[in-house]
Amino acid sequence: MGINLGEEFPNFQAPTTIGDIHFHDWMGKSWAILFSHPADFTPVCTTELGRVLKLIPEFKKRNVKVIALSCDDVKSHNDWSKDIQDFSGTSGNFPYPIISDPKRDLAVQLGMLDPAEKDAAGLPLTARAVFIIGPDKKLKLSLLYPATTGRNFDEILRVIDSLQLTATKKVATPEGWVQGGKCMVLPSVKQDELPTLFPKGVEVRAVPSGKSYLRFTEQP
Repeated sequence: MGINLGEEFPNFQAPTTIGDIHFHDWMGKSWAILFSHPADFTPVCTTELGRVLKLIPEFKKRNVKVIALSCDDVKSHNDWSKDIQDFSGTSGNFPYPIISDPKRDLAVQLGMLDPAEKDAAGLPLTARAVFIIGPDKKLKLSLLYPATTGRNFDEILRVIDSLQLTATKKVATPEGWVQGGKCMVLPSVKQDELPTLFPKGVEVRAVPSGKSYLRFTEQP
């Protein structure tokens, strides 16, 4: 199972460290990132959730809510959160919820299971999935890492910047793009629309085919 890009993300109900939630209600009008990890009190996950703690101000700037998921229970999540804060050098209330999914209901529904990683009872653990959901509750991006490979949340911030820009402007972002960098005009934009849509100008990169499809412009 799983969910495809552009489909509405399930409005699931689940227990979390802030109580039971209905996902769409919890999101409100914000963007959201749901990221899963194999288990509590595991080394790579601790580094990941700690990094997210430090990036919370950056997510807030972008109107993005963050929520994590693991198969362990809420008490385990709360106990583990103290280790995460200690590792990351942060304190105070843990600033984002962690979902409990002991029966793997969500992991199965969202296609997050890693068959190569199992718990002591032989049940598969969740892989390192990342889902970015827009305010319209539709899936904008999904990533799936194996349990052994930690994610780069600075890259995820970069992706959010691209998603939010390209949602409203007729541009795409090239390889390695960062905020403020040059963008590419969408192929669907006609030549006579360029002066109005891109008053700063459009640079066409010549290629051997002679086709004018590499059109660069300043970030709108």
